[in-house]
Parts: sequence; C-alpha cells; structure tokens
Amino acid sequence: MLLFTIATILDLQCIEAVPAQTTIKGDDGIFEMPIFCFLIFNCSVLSFMMFAHIITLAALYAGALAHGEREDQIPIAGPHKSLWYNTLPGDGGTQADSVFSGISTFGRLPYSPCLATDDVKYDIAFIGAPFDTGTSYRPGARFGPSGIRQGSRRLNLYGGYNVPLATNPFDSWATVIDCGDIPVTSYDNSWALHQIEEGHNSILSRAPATDSKKLGPAKNGKTLPRVITLGGDHTITLPLLRSINRAYGPISVVHFDSHLDTWKPKVFGGSPSKVASINHGTYFYHAAQEGLLANDTNIHAGIRTTLSGPSDYENDGYCGFEIVEAREIDTIGMDGIIKKIRDRVGLEKPVYLSIDIDTLDPAFAPATGTPETGGWSTRELRTILRGLEGINLIAADIVEVAPAYDTNAEHTTMAAADALYEVLSLMVKKGPLSLMMEGKTESKVEI
Repeated sequence: MLLFTIATILDLQCIEAVPAQTTIKGDDGIFEMPIFCFLIFNCSVLSFMMFAHIITLAALYAGALAHGEREDQIPIAGPHKSLWYNTLPGDGGTQADSVFSGISTFGRLPYSPCLATDDVKYDIAFIGAPFDTGTSYRPGARFGPSGIRQGSRRLNLYGGYNVPLATNPFDSWATVIDCGDIPVTSYDNSWALHQIEEGHNSILSRAPATDSKKLGPAKNGKTLPRVITLGGDHTITLPLLRSINRAYGPISVVHFDSHLDTWKPKVFGGSPSKVASINHGTYFYHAAQEGLLANDTNIHAGIRTTLSGPSDYENDGYCGFEIVEAREIDTIGMDGIIKKIRDRVGLEKPVYLSIDIDTLDPAFAPATGTPETGGWSTRELRTILRGLEGINLIAADIVEVAPAYDTNAEHTTMAAADALYEVLSLMVKKGPLSLMMEGKTESKVEI
C-alpha cells in the first residue's frame, strides 16, 4: 500500500497497482490476505530507477522498524537465568545446568581462591600444582590440574553417589571445595618446590569446617582439613611431604606407580647439581634422607619398570618401602594386593596416598610422562583403591597427567578424575580426622 501511495504521488503512469489476494494456511485455519501486485509497462529508464529506489527505501524502513526498540518485547527470564548450581522444581535437587557449561573445577565443586583469603572454611580441599620441570622424558604435566578438572565434569552428573562405597562425597558432612592452583614458576625448580610446599601448607594448616575444636592427629593435637593435590610431575610429592611433615611428622605412604622413584640421584639423572638431583625419579630418596617417611610402613603398588640392577630394589628397602609388582595381580589378585597394602600401613596411623597415573596401562592412560606397558586397568585400580576403606588418609595427590598426549576421548584425564573420586569417597566415608582420636586424651597423641 505504501509503494502504491508513493507511486501515485509521483505520478508514475507506467506503474499500476493491481489489487489481489493470497491464501495462507496456519495452525488455526486458512486465511485470505489482500496484497498488491505492481505491473510495470513502457517505463522510461529514469522512471524505473526511481521506482527501484523507492522499493529499496521501503525495505530498509521495514527492517529498521522490525528490529528497533519495541516496548512489547520482554527480555528472556525464568529458568534460563543463573543456572550455576541451580535446581529445577520437582527434580529432587538435581542440577539444572549442563556438565559441559560453566567454569571447570574438580567435580564442579565450588571454587574459592584459598591462598588469597583465610576466611573460607573447608574439610577437604583440592589444589593444583602445575609443575613439570622435574620430568625425565615427556613434559606437559603442568597442564595436569586443568586437564583433570576437565575430565571430572561428569562426576556428579546424577548426584555423585558412589555405589560400591555407599557414600556421596558431594553431599555429606564434609565441606569440599576447589582452591585453584598454587602459583608455580617454571624457571627455577628450587623456588618452585618452595612455592608448592608453602602453598600446600597454607591450605593444610587451617582450621577445618568440621570439628575444628576437637582433638586431632596433628603434631599440635589439632584436627586439620584434608588436601588433595592435582599434579604436576611426581617431583611435587617431595614438597608435599615436607608440608605434611610440618603438620604430622613422619608419615606412612601408599604409592601407586610403575616406577620406584627411590633412585639415588647419581643413578637417576646423574645429579649434575643439587637442584637437578631432585626430580620425579629421586624424590622418595630425598624424602627418606630428610626423615619424612615413617619407618617400614610404606609400600609401592603397580611396579613394573626396568632397573639399573638388583641394587635398586635394595636401595628401595633402605628407603622403607615394600613392593607390590603389577604382575602380582595374576597370582594373588586384587584382594591379595589390597591385603598387602592394608597390612603394611595399618588402620591406626595417618597415611599419605600418592597416585602416578602411569600405574595404569597406556591403553587406559596414554597421556603421561613415562608410560610403561603391562599395567593395571582403570577398573582394577579403582577396585584396589576402594579396598583401602578404613585407612586414615590425611592427604593425597595424583600426578604425571600430561593432557597433550591424551586421546580426543580424554581417557587419561577421566581416569585420573575417577581415581580421585574414589579417594574423595574414602575420605568422606571415614569421617573427620578427629575420629582418629576417639577415646584418647591430649597426652596420648601419637604420630
């Protein structure tokens, strides 16, 4: 109608508007809609160009009108707003947001920059240690913390209940958070290990959210929170044990790995300097030399590496370790391995757990610094971990996850996240560390 009016005003005699109608089918029926058809005949070039300009201007005006500000347009609101940890009515508390949305924290736990504030309270904290300049073969474990968090996105998709352990680590007595990463320099190994020790000790030495006033197993008689560290290459376990020692004294260690990691520096790496003598194959040797390990209550599980000679096993014994080789699963089975570990560390003392992802066969975890074939499956490792129920785990780490070598399916990062899910479940099911001291008085605290 607008074009017809303009054409009439301009007296374009070569253009005639012919009334017509069209039929439109809709959900509610058939509608007849009047339209105008324009017949163009014997127009001069100037008249035709003028009409073309009129059509263009009319189209631009219609577009501006359609997309301009309209008072009757209402912004989207309701269930699509603020979905982070939201729940939908009638869903029994199930999260409404998708596992592939939002920022990546371990298991989609709440995040708090714990190193920047002393105000946050927690019972179990996840902390990253992005360090990989102590590795001897493939680097890349500095990206392990972020990769493991990425692989953990589905852990509480359906609520997080652990069926074999009959517990839900995401819905329990424990306040569990992700504290982010410890700032770690990649230019100075000595300083980086210092940063890791101090950062870890800052997280470890605070009052927990639960039972902070009760007697605990720490040297000062207090109850402390638990800390789970995401590595990083295995060198980080030395500063972590130094931090643990400051709080608990010498500690019993359960070590899952394909390698001993107790080599003398001259044997592994050549020890060209004091700094170079500390790496991911020698840190337990240094830990033993520094008195960080409890005597003869430590154990390796999953060992299958080649050695420089029989003396490597002898030196390992001097460091206070017993060895469970990976191949023993074919003779004593998973139950036999679980029994060996439980008998070695007992159920009374505090225990530190360290898991190298290369415990798993590369078929299940290819993204690691020093892969060794002949390892355990993900199912076998998770079953053995669940068999440690009742052990007093006061802290743990998982290391040597190098996501750059992973498959597109994220096999390694998911395996690492699932292993930590079992560890977290063990800690939650065990209860606050104050329970270790039930029936004891302050004068009876023993480490």
